[in-house]
Amino acid sequence: MRLLFHAASLLFASTALAAPLELRVVGVDGKGIAGTVVVLRSTDPARSIARPVEAQIDQVDRQFVPHVLIVPTGSKISFPNSDSVSHQVYSFSPTKRFDLPLYRGTQHPPVREFERAGVVTLGCNIHDNMRAYVFVVDAQYFGRTDANGAWKVPDVQPGTYTVQVWHPKSREARPVIEQQLRIPAAEPQLVLRLATELRLRAESQVPANWDAY
Repeated sequence: MRLLFHAASLLFASTALAAPLELRVVGVDGKGIAGTVVVLRSTDPARSIARPVEAQIDQVDRQFVPHVLIVPTGSKISFPNSDSVSHQVYSFSPTKRFDLPLYRGTQHPPVREFERAGVVTLGCNIHDNMRAYVFVVDAQYFGRTDANGAWKVPDVQPGTYTVQVWHPKSREARPVIEQQLRIPAAEPQLVLRLATELRLRAESQVPANWDAY
């Protein structure tokens, strides 16, 4: 799948090195796609990437919370179980493989060293319907689109970036769609329009690219 980038408008040109950026991810019908992961990685190797963080994915009402978590490489993630039943968290994804012991009611020690960029699919050995995703990034900027398909960044350095787009419900075999994008020295609003329809599965369906990530 290819991405086409359309400049909707360039507002309030500025001499500042960094400026606000708004991207919208829309389908071929022009409607925004909510919950899309967007990653901007500078092509300049001298640019520093986001620092590691400590995050968590809880287990509540037999669901992972949050359903999608985006973290920089090197981050630590803990998996507390706030549920009334035991869970056993695992990942078979090449990006990060692990299998926690069965536990309930206490916070499990962090799984350290999410050092590789990519998508990690989480499951529970006890409850097959439980699924979540960790998107590990080695980039400067990242986030998810809102209900209107928009993603806003308060300060973006101008330059050339590789932009990645991914959605947890995508039916496409390729996990991540990417292309280069030039960010001008202004306050731009850009529209990312998918060249072909982004077909999404229902929440209960296992994605076709399960083994890919």
